Amino acid sequence: MRSLLALSMVMAECDDPDRIVHLAVTSIPSLGRSRFHGAYLNGTGWQQVRGAADEADAHDDLETQFAVLSVAGGAVAVLGEAWAWAYPLRSLGDHLGYLVVGAAAEPSSGEQFLLRVLAQQTGIAITNARRRTRQRATADQLRVANTALAQTVATLRYSTNIHERLAAVAAAGEGPEGIAEALHELTGYPIVVEDRHGNLRAWAGSGRPGPCPRQEHADREEMLRESARTARPVRHHDRVVMPAGPPGEVLGVLALVDPDGAAGPQEFTALEHAATVLALRLARLNGLAEDRLGRDLADALLAGADEETALTRAETLGYDLRRAHRAVVVAEVSPGADVEELLDAVRDAAHDVGVGSLLAVRDGEVVVLTNADRPWPHLQAAIRRRFGGGPCRLGVGGKYDRPADFSRSYHEARLALRLQARYEGEGKIIEFDRLGVYRLLAEIEDQDGVERFVHEWLGALLDYDEHRRSDLVMTLSRYLECGRGYQATTAALAIHRSTLKYRIQRIREISGHDLNDPDVCFNLQLATRALRTLRAVRAARG
Repeated sequence: MRSLLALSMVMAECDDPDRIVHLAVTSIPSLGRSRFHGAYLNGTGWQQVRGAADEADAHDDLETQFAVLSVAGGAVAVLGEAWAWAYPLRSLGDHLGYLVVGAAAEPSSGEQFLLRVLAQQTGIAITNARRRTRQRATADQLRVANTALAQTVATLRYSTNIHERLAAVAAAGEGPEGIAEALHELTGYPIVVEDRHGNLRAWAGSGRPGPCPRQEHADREEMLRESARTARPVRHHDRVVMPAGPPGEVLGVLALVDPDGAAGPQEFTALEHAATVLALRLARLNGLAEDRLGRDLADALLAGADEETALTRAETLGYDLRRAHRAVVVAEVSPGADVEELLDAVRDAAHDVGVGSLLAVRDGEVVVLTNADRPWPHLQAAIRRRFGGGPCRLGVGGKYDRPADFSRSYHEARLALRLQARYEGEGKIIEFDRLGVYRLLAEIEDQDGVERFVHEWLGALLDYDEHRRSDLVMTLSRYLECGRGYQATTAALAIHRSTLKYRIQRIREISGHDLNDPDVCFNLQLATRALRTLRAVRAARG
């Protein structure tokens, strides 16, 4: 009883249900002649089992017997045992499962009492551990949510004010003067609008000089280069400056006069929004094509543009971003084809199929942002027709409601293509949502944890391959993917059976893993898929 009391104290302080079960089952031999057969938790299944996978049928039979037991437990039939009992794991008002033990003969009443107490203390400890975990998680979530909510509300109020004021300016078709006046009202700072060469277009607020001094050409070009590098407002002398125009093309310059350097993030945000409106207005005044602005918008969305800014730009273009969209990446179309030719072909195909007109070019690939739902074979066929039936692969990202998440869909589409790069030939349409375990691995936030798992199971083989320029990891992956069948593996690798047998033996020797153990094989197969996922994630990130 003293040992049970000490064990109960240890379990009570533990927050890991698996660890609690482990502590319980490892103490059973010390309580008498009983043998442990398994710990079963409702909703989770078998947490601990005595044997290997060949006892799976026995455990299925026990689960069937559990269905007719009361919450108080009772006798069960276990193969090879003259006596077996399922002790309930429970706490006040909560039945968690059973602890199954067996013996060659019925234990004494004292031993059974100790086993019953052990099961009860285990159930109480698991319930308390789960409760503490939920309480901590809830408290953390509330703290994070409250902080985020307060910040979001403040930002949203300011962003809404900016959006409403500048949207009204854009809707009214006001020129640089109206934009400068609106920005002055929002920030309280004097606002300057200049053309590409530094000529004054508008001034709002106090302090307007008589003859407006011209900026030195070299100084202005340096300012524009710095602004282009950051794509954000930058301080330049006594001003905060933001170029207006699509990437690589300056149509005008919007500046906030701030000699004291007091302007902060809110003023910078307002300046960005106003620069967007100014760019759109100047583009219209200069007669730039609508599709160029659409490409700029799509490129900004794929890069993770500010949602309110994107919505403002989309409304100006007459495009509805408030519907769910997904990204489709078009790759491997007529190698060597000019990217603008590819863009025209994809634009025409997208129009014919009806998947939208918001396109961008990134890293030599054409990306379509579409609210359509799976007309992918039709889109692929339409693109191929424009290139004489040549190869064409599509990577399709997930569907998201908010423009701020469209960049995520783009990265998913790229990842799908890179992850399935081993497939060759035409006719491949890879959807991220259908990647199965690869998707789960790719979405794990702790990629360092995935890498540690890969190193734990494959580290020795990876080091060997790197130093000997061999391909044992690839051989192991194919061997496991083929269900450890020699005939299928040799066909997949195009090698002789004796070569495969030699490689498998070397894998056993180098890794130290037992390839006849199903649990080991499961972890090794998962590790090879995790390795493939890590490499694809790195390739997709460029």
